[in-house]
Amino acid sequence: MRLFLSSWRSVWLCALWLLASSMAHALTTEQALALARGDSDERIATIGALAASPDARGTALLTALGEGRVRVQDEQVLIVGDADASDAVTGAAATLGDSAEEVIVNNRIRSALATALAGMELVGGTPQRQRAAALTLQRSSFDEPDADQLPVIERALAANLDDDARQTLELAQAAVLLASEDAAQRLAAAQKLGEARKAIVRPLLLQRIESESDPEVKAALQSALAALDRSLAISSALGQAFTGISLGSILLLAALGLAITYGLMGVINMAHGELIMIGAYATWLVQRLFQEMLPGAFDWYLLAALPVAFAASAAVGALMERSVIRFLYGRPLETLLATWGISLLLMQAVRSLFGAQNVGVENPVWMSGSVVLFGNLTLPWNRILIIVFAALVLGGVALLIARTRLGLFVRGVTQNRPIAACMGVNTARIDTYAFALGSGVAGLAGCALSQIGNVGPDLGQNYIVDSFMVVVLGGVGQLAGTVYAALGLGVLNKFIEGQAGAVLAKIAVLVFIIVFIQKRPQGIFALKGREA
Repeated sequence: MRLFLSSWRSVWLCALWLLASSMAHALTTEQALALARGDSDERIATIGALAASPDARGTALLTALGEGRVRVQDEQVLIVGDADASDAVTGAAATLGDSAEEVIVNNRIRSALATALAGMELVGGTPQRQRAAALTLQRSSFDEPDADQLPVIERALAANLDDDARQTLELAQAAVLLASEDAAQRLAAAQKLGEARKAIVRPLLLQRIESESDPEVKAALQSALAALDRSLAISSALGQAFTGISLGSILLLAALGLAITYGLMGVINMAHGELIMIGAYATWLVQRLFQEMLPGAFDWYLLAALPVAFAASAAVGALMERSVIRFLYGRPLETLLATWGISLLLMQAVRSLFGAQNVGVENPVWMSGSVVLFGNLTLPWNRILIIVFAALVLGGVALLIARTRLGLFVRGVTQNRPIAACMGVNTARIDTYAFALGSGVAGLAGCALSQIGNVGPDLGQNYIVDSFMVVVLGGVGQLAGTVYAALGLGVLNKFIEGQAGAVLAKIAVLVFIIVFIQKRPQGIFALKGREA
């Protein structure tokens, strides 16, 4: 019996302690009136107190104040809803009279409110909301460091946080401590900010270096700034290299099909860009089909779109070859005029079927987002996967040309058509297969391009000139030359663009190609022996 009474006594003591704690932290009338009628310093102090020890009433009042739904009526603070009002302290229903005054929120108080609400959002929120709230606190601490922000940040850091949100908050804490009166705290904050390797830190470091009086802290700030500048320079170079490789992979996809139709078959196909466009529209149609009939499997529509895009462009290419191009072999200028006319027909046909406006193609979830390296280098997943896809397509085409029966026949017909015909090869059929293959690869390029840009009737016009430049620079009929030319032009263009701008970079690349072709008309890899 004594044990039973002792247990109940413990339970009652715990309950009384919890009740006393909740009463100690509950919103009071004095706090509500100070928040509504006090001067800016008093209101900001109240906001900090409510954020440091939050309760349901205080959180509701801060949220309503940020949304402009707080009124003062006599000595009562009211929260206004859509059709009613309630007492901010007790929660009881209230009548909103004519004497109710709106509470004005200036920019300083609005900033303090954003910081407080973000701090409360960090405790118990989802990882996505924690990251968003942490960024809000970071921006606030970097723009206007204030010691009043520390309790909110420290309370959030003591909670269970997402790793990204914790790193962001630690930077916010360091930014606030960098304005501390304690030199030791400023020194630790400078070292912490120097380890961040993020561009957002640089203006803060520059500002503090100018105003810092302690020699040790100033040296730490200068060291952190130098390390940050080195990291940013490396990240910038790596970023330019990545964007150059990304552009090169796009040029490779666009030019790979042309390397077959022009390089191996000698057809100047001005409709190659429209074959890319057909692949992009085929991808859009598959996306629409999944949206309407298979919404649950939408994230996998791109895998179904790949063979559809290849087949659609290959079918159009085969039709072009059988109806027009087969009569023009050996007359490259006439193939240029004929395929240019076909390109105009294809563009007008697409405008008539789907309209002149661009259509939207969405990225699947697994192609969205990005990966962050070195704290400052962001690589989009769609670009990374397109580079991988370009490598896979290149490998597939190389294996098909070098290791299969069809590839053997294509190479034989290309090198010596009469002898191939004497050996029993159906040269007309091989011509159709080869042209369809090059057109299908263009369709795969259109499928990939739909994930990084707009899809419209003029899509192919943006890539046809660049495709010819890549094929001619690399060497006619040489897949290896196409790879070197595409990646080289992509990287060269992006590095010059970073220094001189997009227009001058384009001009510089064109001048380089002209000079190179004058010195080496055969391209990077020239044909040798009987192939020449």
